[in-house]
Amino acid sequence: MAIADLFVRLVGENPVLQGLVGGVVIAAFNLLGASIVLFWRDPTEKWLDAALGFAAGVMLSASFTSLLLPGIDFASEPSYDGLAIGGFEIAGILPVLVGFLLGTAVLDRGERWVRYVGPLISNRLVAESDVEGTHRPETDGGSGSEVVDETGRADGPHGHSHAHLAGPTTGESTDSNARLMSVLLFTVAITLHNMPEGLAVGVGFGSGDIANGIALMLAIGIQNIPEGLAVSVAAINAGLSRSTYAAFAGIRAGVVEIPLALLGAWAVAVAAPLLPYAMGFAAGGMLYVIGDEILPETHSRGYERIATWGFMIGAALMLTLDVVLAA
Repeated sequence: MAIADLFVRLVGENPVLQGLVGGVVIAAFNLLGASIVLFWRDPTEKWLDAALGFAAGVMLSASFTSLLLPGIDFASEPSYDGLAIGGFEIAGILPVLVGFLLGTAVLDRGERWVRYVGPLISNRLVAESDVEGTHRPETDGGSGSEVVDETGRADGPHGHSHAHLAGPTTGESTDSNARLMSVLLFTVAITLHNMPEGLAVGVGFGSGDIANGIALMLAIGIQNIPEGLAVSVAAINAGLSRSTYAAFAGIRAGVVEIPLALLGAWAVAVAAPLLPYAMGFAAGGMLYVIGDEILPETHSRGYERIATWGFMIGAALMLTLDVVLAA
């Protein structure tokens, strides 16, 4: 019996319910990754970089094989009833490109919004230098200066601080509150990045292509394992409890990914013309995460080669899943 047939027998044929199950599965994978710290007490930066490279490879391949290309095919069918503007119908690659650019823009703005979360919660936002465990003295000027205003916001040379997505803090922090704030930023950033993943799974099932939905569910679930592990390590290095943070990471992922998977499946099930836009949006968000956060992070500590091998293995695995499940 094919995997898709078995899935339908267990879950049913309702695409919205399938999307809900998909969201639960990928959240469970995130919880599994976060829980690894309960058994693997001290993962090294080398293996974390390899795991994150693997996650990036899976996401990259899934973006093309399960989102962008199927979206273009769907919008290119003669039966596709696309939006018409001035007598010109938006079809083919155009709906996917529109969604792709919107997904990229939303994630880009979300990265900038992250820096405002800290002051709202603790009136303190840690700058990049604090996240890395170092401190640069305040100066009156210069390209490398940082100025902390009355709200506690630390501004770098470009007027904003950057929150890294994953990886343990390095060096000895002189301020435990700053370390805890770095974990807050990690958590907000990861939550933001989980949004297109949950949406992608829901859209995959909502499209009616169950094999494609299962491939996305498994691929995103698998890459959630190293992602959850990396963020848990960062939290532990900041002094939080292993068991407490592992449980919190799983709950956080579920709160974001499950409703978005449900929303994605519902939206495209009731409005089929939205499908290529939604696929492009999810792919744009995931590719932004890869280029802006994961790859730079895995190439920042001297383990570029093993991170690249992880990336290639992840891409190959997703390609294999796509072919096997479509057979």
